[in-house]
Amino acid sequence: MLTSSVTTKGQVTIPIELREKLGIKPGDRVGFVAEGERVLLLRQETALEAVFGLVKAKKGATLAQMDAAIAAGRGRHARR
Repeated sequence: MLTSSVTTKGQVTIPIELREKLGIKPGDRVGFVAEGERVLLLRQETALEAVFGLVKAKKGATLAQMDAAIAAGRGRHARR
């Protein structure tokens, strides 16, 4: 069992082994679920992670095509 102390502000450091296993990085949000005398720590998905993979591209684009699209978008934005 991994352990950690609670600070006077109620903060707990998550041991590195758990952070790495759960993929928790600085700025990530976590959730807590109480189950009797136990508390579960759950990594919360970001909005971007939640929708990742929902849209499938029909074809890829080259770097040059992406640069051209960005430049065209900048041109449209500048004319507004």
